[in-house]
Amino acid sequence: MIVFKKAKYPARCAVHVWLVLAGLYMTGCGGAQKIELKEGDRIAIVGNSLAERFQQDGWFETYLQAANPEGKLVVRNLGYSGDQVHYRPRAHKGFGDSDAHLAEVKANVIFSFFGYNESFEDKPEEFRKQLTAWIDHVQTQKYDSVHTPRIVMFSPIAHENLKTPNLPDGTENNRRLAAYTKVMEEVAAEKKTGFVDLFTATQKLYETSEKPLTINGIHLNEEGNRQLAQYFAETVLKEKVSLDKVKLDSLRSAVVDKDDHWFRKYRTISGNDVWGTRSTQDGNYATLNQELKVLDVMTANRDKRIWTRAQGKDEKLDDSNVPELLVVGTHITRDVTYVDPQEAISKMTFPKELEVNLFASEKTFPEIAKPVAMQVDTKGRIWVASWATYPKWEPGKPMNDRLVILSDENGDGVADKSKTFAYISHPTGFEFWNDGVIVVSAPDIFYLKDTDGDDVADVKIKMFGGIGSDDTHHSANNLIYGPDGNIYYQRGIFILENIETPWRVSEESGTPGLYRFNPRTFDFSFVVENTPNAHGISFDKWGNPLITDGTSGKAFQVYYDRKVTSTTDVNRYEKRPLFTPTVRPITANMILSSSHFPDAYQNNFLLFNVIGFQGIKRYRLDYKEDGVVEGVETGDLLYTGNQPTFAPSTEAAPRIVPKDYTGDPNFRPTDGVIGGDGALYFSDWQNPVITHSPYNLRDASRDHTHGRIYRVTAKNRPLQSAVAIHGAKVEDLLELFKSPVDGIRHRVRVELSGRNTDEVIKKAQAWVAKLDLDKKENALPLLEILWLHQQHNVVNRDLLGKALKFPEAQVRIAAQKVAWAWSTRESHLRGGTGNDISGMQYRTFYEKFWKDPDSTSRMTSHVEHKIVPTTDAKKSDNFDQKLDLRKSEVASVTLEAIQLRFNVAEFTVKSGQKVEITLDNIDLMPHNLVITEPGAADEVAQQAIALGDNGPAKNYVPDNKKVLFSSRLIEAKKKETLKFKAPAIPGDYQFVCTFPGHAPVMRGIMKVVQ
Repeated sequence: MIVFKKAKYPARCAVHVWLVLAGLYMTGCGGAQKIELKEGDRIAIVGNSLAERFQQDGWFETYLQAANPEGKLVVRNLGYSGDQVHYRPRAHKGFGDSDAHLAEVKANVIFSFFGYNESFEDKPEEFRKQLTAWIDHVQTQKYDSVHTPRIVMFSPIAHENLKTPNLPDGTENNRRLAAYTKVMEEVAAEKKTGFVDLFTATQKLYETSEKPLTINGIHLNEEGNRQLAQYFAETVLKEKVSLDKVKLDSLRSAVVDKDDHWFRKYRTISGNDVWGTRSTQDGNYATLNQELKVLDVMTANRDKRIWTRAQGKDEKLDDSNVPELLVVGTHITRDVTYVDPQEAISKMTFPKELEVNLFASEKTFPEIAKPVAMQVDTKGRIWVASWATYPKWEPGKPMNDRLVILSDENGDGVADKSKTFAYISHPTGFEFWNDGVIVVSAPDIFYLKDTDGDDVADVKIKMFGGIGSDDTHHSANNLIYGPDGNIYYQRGIFILENIETPWRVSEESGTPGLYRFNPRTFDFSFVVENTPNAHGISFDKWGNPLITDGTSGKAFQVYYDRKVTSTTDVNRYEKRPLFTPTVRPITANMILSSSHFPDAYQNNFLLFNVIGFQGIKRYRLDYKEDGVVEGVETGDLLYTGNQPTFAPSTEAAPRIVPKDYTGDPNFRPTDGVIGGDGALYFSDWQNPVITHSPYNLRDASRDHTHGRIYRVTAKNRPLQSAVAIHGAKVEDLLELFKSPVDGIRHRVRVELSGRNTDEVIKKAQAWVAKLDLDKKENALPLLEILWLHQQHNVVNRDLLGKALKFPEAQVRIAAQKVAWAWSTRESHLRGGTGNDISGMQYRTFYEKFWKDPDSTSRMTSHVEHKIVPTTDAKKSDNFDQKLDLRKSEVASVTLEAIQLRFNVAEFTVKSGQKVEITLDNIDLMPHNLVITEPGAADEVAQQAIALGDNGPAKNYVPDNKKVLFSSRLIEAKKKETLKFKAPAIPGDYQFVCTFPGHAPVMRGIMKVVQ
């Protein structure tokens, strides 16, 4: 369990578990069938997070296999966070429906784990209909081509009362869960399926266990999974597990390894490239689906080792039978050479008052290859998330992704020591909290902790599942511990999230943008939309979130908006532009706050850009009335080469590096932090290929070994004095809230997140009582103590009242957000779930057997974030329309731009006929419409790419006589109509979107005939 410092978990009576289990039963009504497993049975586990999480520790299958040592059982886990028996949304149709996966694994036994998510509807009779319809459907199927599958339904587990104010006590959940369990039991008796009452079983386990069995009341921890598995094997199956502890652990190790390979196959990341919209580009479909076949065979090979270990024996794993992976070439036409990391500094341009040194590189520390994110811990050490297997792990190869600690032991500004804290696949973001680290490895978020002081994680807890992983470019990124105690992250399009919490029905969302979750309360919420490829979050000293979009280069201030009328009180977050974008794409942003840098650099907003402008931009932040923040560009902090831009500003086509180019074309600054010494540290991804589209994910030029960390300091200025944070007394930490340096105050928040809540709050209240709240210099300390209460989930209305009356306007504005959070006004927001907001996703919803989806509503008791579409997205289901418009006086056609395609492939008009073409952009990305002479589309598109930074001003339409008609660059949800006469000369005139990277897929024919 993650430790909640507010209250100790009370000791419980120690009762021998076997005595309790002896009184439990598999079925309550006499009509339900007992499940009998047969040799060679192929068991598919379906359901929600309860089922999905079995794979983390492997206990359920370990006991199942140990109880059937001669059974040679094949177990495949199809569990999926957020699933309901009748409603299982997925991001892409190509993923396949539930029947397809059951057939693929040839299931003849189905273990189902449903009911938790459905229970929030509080309509048990509706649940009865759903279960009955599902069973009736399954009993018409023969997934193994021979047998009708045997079904065993497992009820939801009970909600455990962890006796902490940070979590619900489970009373309401258990009331609903009991009713749903009763329905499930009755349906099982009626339909003569197996049934296991986990609700009653876990209630008794909770009562007798000395330690908590869940992490948050609803999701079992490792010990909870072990006890549940033991109960199932010994009490339900009534099979004695005879393996000793060593052999049982050996079996579990084999199960976890098998499950890991299966999970990477079934829940493969970057599914959009496997069977989604990008799978058709440059051979991705063939390449990546071959990898799935490899994983399938590797999984089957591990079944054999499980069977042997279940018998108390062992055998060597043999993967010699796996299919060959497909060999992929490269789109790179130049010779790829890597500049020496030290030499690369001489190729950088930066202000004369600054200097740069190499802090670490792959030459000394190969473990920092492909650094994607950075943080500074409370000891002042630099941490790096290394994603060496980018863009996804390749089967059969080492998994080298990790979190790395870099230490400067002698204080010379160069790393002397490196330690791998944990191996964690594709870590797109991480942040410190509660003496540990929270890291994204989509579709999961993990909490890691070192408990013995060796700087190696020995605790790993899955906090959340269901984080969108359908495109690793768009997955959760840039994690940051917000002043309010939430961990914030951003995510982009192509993906779907469905996250279970103890509070309400699962958090399903297809909306790109800013999200947050509270690691103390396990609550989760959408914040604000940001499309299409949201990357980058910072908090200024007043708690304003500043976010950026990677694709467009746009930046926004997120603010609290409340609109009150005589009948309504609407509260939500909104965003306003921070400045006019000039570069793209952005990987991250940060605020430079350091006593080491000159005044002109203080409170600068920094942008990290990786194409076109390969460097770091600076913006001054100006504070206006009503809390408005405006960014003003003040120059370039650093870039490679002697020119600030590198044309083209896209990598949709292979780059051509001019002979006189003085920079490093592989230089890719991805993230930055202010170290304990006040210096700016930034990471260099160092890769010739960083984009997904249109390159194959396995393009041979994708680098997996290079990566650098550079350190920027100010000349002739003292470094920032070191401050003691790690392990310091609470009183001393509170004094540091007076520091003007944002990073110091942030690390104090992190340090205090792991301290006892009662002590922290008691001492904080005594400390703030001594502040003179009439003085503006105490604005930040007051806010920090107010936020500290939020972080520890303690309401202090007296302190809030003082903040709401403070002389500094920014304090009052920040306090309004705290007042909202502590009020009865709904502060939980949900992202959108409809096709209208899903961008380039293909979405699935209800199971095909559920014929009446409108008979049960999606939850309406919460606040929904709704985005109203400008047009009906369903019209774009047909992308290959061919229209003959010759009979109309005016040939009128609407070209819908969605999912990186036009919905019309071809239309025919007469020579000289009046033509009206409306470009209706119902996509989430900008598009234009360019009509060219026959055969000229590729030439024009390539010239549009070559426009580089001049492209936006010219709408990505080059000066070429072969361009006959063109629109402006149309933003998402906008439209424009072109009116012209068709050319007199017959031919196949091309229409195309020339926004960089779109032309290969967004094109069609205007056929002109006599």
